Amino acid sequence: MNQIAADARKFLYATHSGVLSTISARLEGYPFGSIAPFVLDHGGNPLILISTIAEHTKNIQADPRVSLIAFDPASPDMQAGARLTLVGDAAIAPKDDSLRARYLRYFPQAEGYFDMHDFQFYRIVVKQARYIGGFGKIHWIPGPDLHPPANQLAEQETAILDHMNADHAENLRAYCHHVHGRVAETVAMTGMDTDGFDVTADGRLLRFSFDTPVTDAQEARVALVSLAKACRA
Repeated sequence: MNQIAADARKFLYATHSGVLSTISARLEGYPFGSIAPFVLDHGGNPLILISTIAEHTKNIQADPRVSLIAFDPASPDMQAGARLTLVGDAAIAPKDDSLRARYLRYFPQAEGYFDMHDFQFYRIVVKQARYIGGFGKIHWIPGPDLHPPANQLAEQETAILDHMNADHAENLRAYCHHVHGRVAETVAMTGMDTDGFDVTADGRLLRFSFDTPVTDAQEARVALVSLAKACRA
């Protein structure tokens, strides 16, 4: 993978706010866009949770071609900040308890949606991406180039999180202080992927990047121990 694609993927894993555009079934040929929070699965594919009665769902059922622009809503200058436009096809994701658990760790307020029985996950398979990493840094990237390396984290993520949250809360606090300068009381590792991990610290989500991708629990442990040592240095 080239560095541009690696940077784009790191940005994507660190971002959870997007605008989903579908091709309108009501207004033939016109794009239809609205806010769509998302998370990535461990294959690097965006997952969105939408109702069966939503306009987006009707549009996708008629034409699966979609676009999702990912951005950082906290950026002080939206024009100068990084953003990534993903173009691909959306389809219903098979029911998977681990995907649901991963999504709800990032968006716990969505748990009630499942009680309504009409919300489903849709997975976007990206064909092309347009990455703007800042002024003058504009690149088209083939969708497969955004995929992370083959990994075992889909099966191991829950165990990693349980272990870190049960036995290493002090390390998580140290990470928050060392990397982000934030003194946190309540901490929980929220997610782990090949490029890094997320910690919810006093209600705020903080991102931590690995120097090199990890593919399993052992490699993740090495990276976390290295970060812990850096915190004590």
